[in-house]
Amino acid sequence: MIWNEDFETLPREAIEALQFKRLKQTLDRVYATVPFYQQSFKKAGITPADIRSLSDLQKLPFTLKQDMRDNYPYGLFAVPLDQIVRIHASSGTTGKPTVVGYTKRDIDTWSELMARSFAAAGASHGDVIHNSYGYGLFTGGLGAHYGAERLGASVIPMSGGNTKKQIMIMQDFGSTVITCTPSYSLYLAEALTEEGVDVNDLKLRVGILGAEPWSEAMRTEIEAKLGIKAIDIYGLSEIMGPGVGIECIEAQNGLHIWEDHFIPEIINPETGEVLPHGEKGELVITTITKEGIPMIRYRTRDITRILPEPCICGRTHVRLERLSGRSDDMLIIRGVNVFPSQIESVLVKIKGVEPHYMLIVDREGTLDTLEVQVEVNEQTFSDEIKVLQDLSSMIRKEIKDLLGITCNVRLVEPKTIARSEGKAQRVIDRRPK
Repeated sequence: MIWNEDFETLPREAIEALQFKRLKQTLDRVYATVPFYQQSFKKAGITPADIRSLSDLQKLPFTLKQDMRDNYPYGLFAVPLDQIVRIHASSGTTGKPTVVGYTKRDIDTWSELMARSFAAAGASHGDVIHNSYGYGLFTGGLGAHYGAERLGASVIPMSGGNTKKQIMIMQDFGSTVITCTPSYSLYLAEALTEEGVDVNDLKLRVGILGAEPWSEAMRTEIEAKLGIKAIDIYGLSEIMGPGVGIECIEAQNGLHIWEDHFIPEIINPETGEVLPHGEKGELVITTITKEGIPMIRYRTRDITRILPEPCICGRTHVRLERLSGRSDDMLIIRGVNVFPSQIESVLVKIKGVEPHYMLIVDREGTLDTLEVQVEVNEQTFSDEIKVLQDLSSMIRKEIKDLLGITCNVRLVEPKTIARSEGKAQRVIDRRPK
């Protein structure tokens, strides 16, 4: 089902004309209302009047996640705070989150694009949508919730965790669509087996899965174990949240990015050069309808390519190939953004440990695991076992408090973690690609 045929099937020329009109309006507004953009444009020797075509977009400077941190919390907002009706945030490398604000119209747009995305995934107003994305500052839960309501579906606001109760609710409430991370869907499949529940007795038929990278092999496994169609959804809080792009159920081949609201570019992450459609590089997104905190040429650090070929579903918006990685050192573990420097910020405050550590990321069964290996100093290493156990527990708690994820902490002898003369190797990611 196509939710908004007027916009989702626009001819290419009409899409580009609408993009340029909305881009010009956005540039004029941010230049007038956001000091950061005015200074950034002036430094580049450009004004909004110099943008005379879509191709001129590449003349504008990039916006980085660091710019959001530097302007924490509200410095990039384009409207007064009394026009912001919702504030979300995602984790930052220092423990300070990156903050995003939404006007009433932004929430309306987000709801509409999520409804559009649900429809592309095969959901409709007759579905019971079991929403297992986390509610709170994370954009996933409320983004999916409002979209499901806009679709006219019945939404169950489960949030994450408490898997036995999730299973009971699925059985009793007749859930037909589930929204969660791919790894949680596999964990759920295992839990169903342990509980003696036959997936064929559930009404689930579609999973709308995102917030972490996943492979085609993982999709095959999810679909086999849960008996559903597994649909990839893409989003990031800086741009909107979930619903920036999604696969259609007809093709399941590339994420349609809603070009009437976002302009995607692919760049060489080393040089910043814009690459032609079909070439793989870093995704850059410009928002063209966002009021609260517009983003001009935001570097997502996600690696993909644009697939411009027509899709069998009839939607005319370009697709993004499944994301294959990131151009920075950010990890995504169970849907949570984790930077090595966040772990470091915890360790440097704790007495008895050295500033040498290693993060081992793996997958046990269907869930991602994180082990933090950290060197202790000579004095601590010679202490009794109880002291080391308490230290390990304290580190684990501090990391959980900061990041919201549980990890294993392994204390190792002094000078056992490899040193490097160049950039330190902090991460070993053993997850299957």
